[in-house]
Amino acid sequence: MFDSYSGYRLFSRLAFYLLGCLLLGLLTGHVWLVFSIGASVLLVWHYRQLLRLNHWLWKDRRLTPPQGSGSWEGVFNGIYRLQGKNRKRVSQLAGLLGRFRQGAEALPDAAVVLDAALNIVWCNKLAQLMLGLVWPQDNGQRVDNLIRHPDFSAYLKSGQFDEPLALPSPVSEKRMLEIRLIAYGEQQMLLIARDITRVRQLEGMRKDFVANVSHELKTPLTVLQGYLEVMQSMAEPDDPNQRPLSLMQQQASRMQSMVEQLLALSRIEDSAEINLEKVVDMDKLLSILRSEAQALARDQYEVQFELESPLNIHGDELQLRSACSNLISNAIRYTEPGGKIVVRWQRVAKGAMFSVTDSGIGIAPQHIARLTERFYRVDNARSRQTGGSGLGLAIVKHAVNHHHSELVIASTLGKGSTFSFVIPQHLIV
Repeated sequence: MFDSYSGYRLFSRLAFYLLGCLLLGLLTGHVWLVFSIGASVLLVWHYRQLLRLNHWLWKDRRLTPPQGSGSWEGVFNGIYRLQGKNRKRVSQLAGLLGRFRQGAEALPDAAVVLDAALNIVWCNKLAQLMLGLVWPQDNGQRVDNLIRHPDFSAYLKSGQFDEPLALPSPVSEKRMLEIRLIAYGEQQMLLIARDITRVRQLEGMRKDFVANVSHELKTPLTVLQGYLEVMQSMAEPDDPNQRPLSLMQQQASRMQSMVEQLLALSRIEDSAEINLEKVVDMDKLLSILRSEAQALARDQYEVQFELESPLNIHGDELQLRSACSNLISNAIRYTEPGGKIVVRWQRVAKGAMFSVTDSGIGIAPQHIARLTERFYRVDNARSRQTGGSGLGLAIVKHAVNHHHSELVIASTLGKGSTFSFVIPQHLIV
């Protein structure tokens, strides 16, 4: 019953039927009348088969097709075969969809599938718990109609989803979420929400601890340095205690410098929003930096400034000075005496670039990505000798980030390094 129906078989049956009509017409002497009646019978028969097919497709619940005959046997069999293939595909897709949903439910994050118009297509259980969605009642609803937060609406309108967005959970203001939007497939988006409440709490505790400890250390260190200076002034030049006192004074000064850098880093981190309306006089700032660099170089280095003037910007002068000063002091600290340091401030295609290039020891590629981490030092022994604390580049990173910029590091081991950042066009006066 379910074999394919060949064209040769169809043609032979039609030819046999027409030949029979012709012979009957010749015997009766009414060829055209017999042909007309035969054609009418054939048409009625085909129409009946169409009615059977229509009834089977729309009303009959049986999977097997009606018994076909003639040319319609292949049609019924072909449709039944296609239905079998479709049922198999639907079963496979249902299995894949089930496994996808099981995997999405196992995710530790909230997941919401959105279409091109940002309407909700599907969400997992965590999305219902963390974002307050109700499934399946919210199916087809725009996500910003359900997550009503100004920052989230602005995030969607911007269309820039490279960076995540942090905002309070719609369910509880005490919970902080990190939201990411990822494009995939044909104009579809995947919204991922992660609970970062604990991470934010730990980060806040860390900042508070560092700031409080640094503040509390400042006073005893000042007292300690004062007494050491008095003891050094009272000791005779040939006193055996003179060298230990000198070493103690050096270490106390180093610790005082580290405390001051920790406090500066805490201030910069806490000032998430800075006033970008103020104009920074870069000529004046760079003149101060030139004096500081010459004092640090002590005629042991060639320090060259290549400056474009006038080139002023909007920003925070203290943070910019701290960032530039740290880059210059690092270049001098990690360059052997007799080396060359070039400081540049110039216009570039994307804005204004500040860069410091040295002929120092350079940095191995595996260290570059971690240089801006707190207390990360490539060579601990050398850092102790030069007085490095591992905080300078962390300060630079946060300071330039507040000015919509990013620290770029290029270095070749044994040949020197270049540290630079570009202030964007909209901050240039």
